[in-house]
Amino acid sequence: MAAKDTTLKTASVLAFERKLDPSDGLLFAGDWSQRDSSSAWTPITVREKSVRGTISNRLKTKDQDPAKLDAAIENPNLQTVDVATLPADADTLKVSFTLRVLGGAGTPSACNNADYQAKLLSTVKGYAEDNGFSELGRRYAHNLANARFLWRNRLGAEQVETRVQHLSQGQAITTWTFESLKLSLRDFDATVDAKNDLQALAALITQGLAGKTHVLLQVTAFARVGAGQEVYPSQELILDKGNSKKSKTLYGVQGVAGIHSQKLGNALRTIDTWYPDATEGLGPIAVEPYGSVTSQGKAYRQPKQKVDFYTLLDRWVLKDEAPALEQQHFVMANLIRGGVFGDAEKA
Repeated sequence: MAAKDTTLKTASVLAFERKLDPSDGLLFAGDWSQRDSSSAWTPITVREKSVRGTISNRLKTKDQDPAKLDAAIENPNLQTVDVATLPADADTLKVSFTLRVLGGAGTPSACNNADYQAKLLSTVKGYAEDNGFSELGRRYAHNLANARFLWRNRLGAEQVETRVQHLSQGQAITTWTFESLKLSLRDFDATVDAKNDLQALAALITQGLAGKTHVLLQVTAFARVGAGQEVYPSQELILDKGNSKKSKTLYGVQGVAGIHSQKLGNALRTIDTWYPDATEGLGPIAVEPYGSVTSQGKAYRQPKQKVDFYTLLDRWVLKDEAPALEQQHFVMANLIRGGVFGDAEKA
């Protein structure tokens, strides 16, 4: 009778819930000087605009004939798009959302292999005891303070201020205020003025990830972009474009322009400076198993380089080959991100 294979293998069903859980962000308009009374600010709505465009796309060789081009230009390129702007009497955009920081990082929500789960939990416990979540908490706090989550709304703003409140029983028990433009998007170095507040916010997030306290944050960012200027909610992905007459559809929540919770979460987890080409000047990228950056069409953590999430996790859990400390941070950040990581080939 053949001996039973007792080699530890990755579970075929392995899933993790996200531990940084933002709500959708809502957009409001008001005056910079009235930030302290922003609860009365006007919600920003999404409206339609019809425009006449011109032919500006790259032409195929057969279409570069002058007569054909002149004929094409005579045909109007009519478009209907969604747009969101500040009113003419308001110069500041307000983006507000809540963020839950949940404990149990590294504990799977589903796992069909008890031996693997026990080894995984032991590995996570060892990381938490040796390092805690302080480095990850510091980076998450920095991305709240620098208002990275504003995305395009941050670019070109004259002033940006972010207020983070720790809520308990519906009341703010602590409030931190940051001058966001003074905090870099390229690194995680705190300014002298923001150092103490950043450390306090990071410590709170760290405690939340460790499951030591309940953490619910109210995050409010103000961006002074100019009266009447366009602002940028999330754009909807329309799967069935045949039924849509608009070339751009913006996201709204009950009539208020909004930013997807997924987009906010992507900004918060843009903390990976440990990938192989990090010295080339790209700066932090979002924590993803393969280091995917869709805007560049590139994966910065290729499996052949042995620095992707799955290779690092399997070596750490299955073979007791602990990666370098910075790669341990990366693995834990992926578990905090959440996802389905089972090995289907083992099913």
